[in-house]
Amino acid sequence: MMSITTTFKTRYDVVIVGGGHNGLSAAAYLAKAGLSVLVLEKQPVVGGAAISLPIFDGINAKLSRYSYLMSLFPSQISNDLELRFESRKRAMASFTPTVRDGQHKALLVSNTDPNATVESFRQLTGGDSEYRNFQHFDALCSAFATRVWPTLLRPLVTRAEMQKQFDTAEARKAWEIMIEQPFGVGLESILHDDIVRGLVFTNANIGVLTHPHDPTLLQNRTHIYHIVGQGTGEWRIVTGGMGAITQELARAGREAGAELVTEAVVSQIGMGETAEIQFTHGDRTHTVSARYVLANVAPTVLRRMLPEGAMPAPEVEPEGSVFKINLLLKRLPRLKASQYTPYEAFTGTFHAAEGYQAMQESYQVALNGNLPELPPGELYCQTITDPTTLTPELREAGYQTLTLFGVNLPARLFRADNDGTRAEIVKRYLKVINQYLDEPIEDCLAIDAHGQPCIEAKTPLDLEAEIGLPAGHIFHQDLTWPFVDEPMLAGTWGVETAHPNLFICGSGALRGGCVSGIPGHNAAMKVLECEGKQ
Repeated sequence: MMSITTTFKTRYDVVIVGGGHNGLSAAAYLAKAGLSVLVLEKQPVVGGAAISLPIFDGINAKLSRYSYLMSLFPSQISNDLELRFESRKRAMASFTPTVRDGQHKALLVSNTDPNATVESFRQLTGGDSEYRNFQHFDALCSAFATRVWPTLLRPLVTRAEMQKQFDTAEARKAWEIMIEQPFGVGLESILHDDIVRGLVFTNANIGVLTHPHDPTLLQNRTHIYHIVGQGTGEWRIVTGGMGAITQELARAGREAGAELVTEAVVSQIGMGETAEIQFTHGDRTHTVSARYVLANVAPTVLRRMLPEGAMPAPEVEPEGSVFKINLLLKRLPRLKASQYTPYEAFTGTFHAAEGYQAMQESYQVALNGNLPELPPGELYCQTITDPTTLTPELREAGYQTLTLFGVNLPARLFRADNDGTRAEIVKRYLKVINQYLDEPIEDCLAIDAHGQPCIEAKTPLDLEAEIGLPAGHIFHQDLTWPFVDEPMLAGTWGVETAHPNLFICGSGALRGGCVSGIPGHNAAMKVLECEGKQ
């Protein structure tokens, strides 16, 4: 737990509301620049969704409870702030099991052995043509990522200026698929196997209720932020869990002079040339003033803190589509696709019921207000790649952590009976997973100090109640293009509001979303620009 400041100055240069990873990034940058910074975090610990902790009584195994993998955190931020954390490549990128012609098969994509990937494509599809198609699509994603990634820590450019960078035939094709038309159009023109299509489309379906031909292009915008990280789109394991990132950011901020206060609940923000921030801490109410306020909370949460009418309401309230399950296993389960080992299956992302057609069908069921019978989802195993979150005794005994991210489960499905629906969805996910296993996953679950299986689940409503994600929206609101269509917004940082000294530094900023630190960096750059220091 963070040490708690009990006395406060009456005035700061910057007050940051929310101590998630973006708020901590902004705090470290601004404190290093010599500004006085106060971070107010509601929870007992800083870190927001990027925390790691033991969650099962009596067992010292840390799990990344809310966010699981890292791709979008720029090395520039790590270098600027001298952060000391490590990320590791997963030997396997993904494993997608299925049943074809009555046989259990799978598609394995390796990060280290291209021949294994080729052979897996061949066994699943009966030849090499779909592998070549997959390579072609991957090259288009790479052409897109290498052009967009370097722009995310700079002021925004217009659509036209961004498009100018797509200056080859391959790049122009990538732009067309990712930006100009529903994502399903390009995907279906290149890829033909249902499992391969589903593998690619999952990046467009994370956290939101959408489909390949959604005319709003929400699926396109979501896909972009899952394939541009580091210019490669690789998703890595953070050694020690996702909390290692926020612990380092907190250290950097504190050492630079930022004050980090936990269990501080902000109730009101009065805007003006000098802002007034009211919050409770312990049994006392405090008011401090600041020249700048940075909001590391969702825009809908910020709106409730401001005077009525100070911030316009969105046309559509944000709604997440997500379900999370955290498990601790005594051992990895055996597979029905016995040609693959549990190590191969669970080292990368394990895609369950995520065929292309199956995801569209579950989308339609959810859209109609019903629970999918076999909800799609993907699982991640931290401890194959990074066993440091387990004690030596647990490692020796073969324990593993496993986390599931479920899709096509919008918040509306849980409002009538959150507890009952949570329990039902857990049952359905265990059924989904077990269809690929040679033994029930329930038999592999560890048992906690109370004799209960080590499994916990989070609905969208749980995520809202626990960490302030509006209706469980993991990106705070729908993701935006990495450019602007309005010329007057070119040159801005994507963090600005109607108030000249109030900036969004969380996922609700333009180019926000995922564990990236990008909006935190950009909000800090905006403050320094206002100060004439940028």
